[in-house]
Amino acid sequence: MNSPRKVRIAPSILSADFARLGEQVQQAIAAGAEIIHVDVMDGHFVPNMTVGPLVLKAIRPIAQAAGVLLDVHLMVDKPERLIPAFAQAGAGILTVHVETCPHLHRTIQQIKEVGVKAGVTLNPATPLSMLEEILPEVDLVLVMSVNPGFGGQEYIPASTERIARLRRMLDERGLDQVELEVDGGIKVENIAEVAGAGASLLVIGSAVFNPQGSVGENIRALQEAIR
Repeated sequence: MNSPRKVRIAPSILSADFARLGEQVQQAIAAGAEIIHVDVMDGHFVPNMTVGPLVLKAIRPIAQAAGVLLDVHLMVDKPERLIPAFAQAGAGILTVHVETCPHLHRTIQQIKEVGVKAGVTLNPATPLSMLEEILPEVDLVLVMSVNPGFGGQEYIPASTERIARLRRMLDERGLDQVELEVDGGIKVENIAEVAGAGASLLVIGSAVFNPQGSVGENIRALQEAIR
C-alpha cells in the first residue's frame, strides 16, 4: 500500500486560536504548508457553525503573499448559494458534499465557472459509488475520516480501506491529476497509515494547532512521521 507520491499537509484553521489566526497561518506557512484548509459549517447540514467569507478574505493576503492555496470545505446546505462569495473572498479550491447537491454536476461546473478548483466529498457512511460519475470532472476528492461538524474527533479505522479503494478507483481510471484528500483525526500515530493508503493531501487541525508544541514543531513532527 505504500506509494511514492508526494504527500502534503493542509493545516485546518478550525483548530486555530482565532485571536491569533493570522499569526498562526503565517507559522504554518513558514513550516512548509502549501495549502490552508478552511472548514465552513452552517449549523444545518452539520451541528456546528464556523466561518464565513470575511474570515477567508482576512487571511487571503497572507496566503497570496506566500503562494499558498486556500482550500474551502463547504459543509452547508445549498452550497451553490455561497460559491460566488467564497470565490470572491479568495478560495482556491471549493469542495461540496454529494449529500447536499441534488444536481452535483451543475454545482461542480458552477465552481469551475468562477475560476476555482472543484472538489467533492461525502460523509463516512455514504457509499463511494456516489462519486463514480463525477470523478472525471473534479480536481480533488475528499474522504472524511470522521463525521463532519467538529474538530478533535478520533479517526474512524475503516477509513483506511476506504481511502485505498478510492485510490484504486482513481488509478484504474487514469485520474492521477485528482488530489485525494483525507480529513479527520489524523495525527503522528496514524499519519503514515493514511498516507500509505493512497492519500496525497492530509487535512490536520488539532495535531497542528495545539499547546503541546509550536505550530512549526507540530508540522515538522507530522512530516517526519510520514517519512
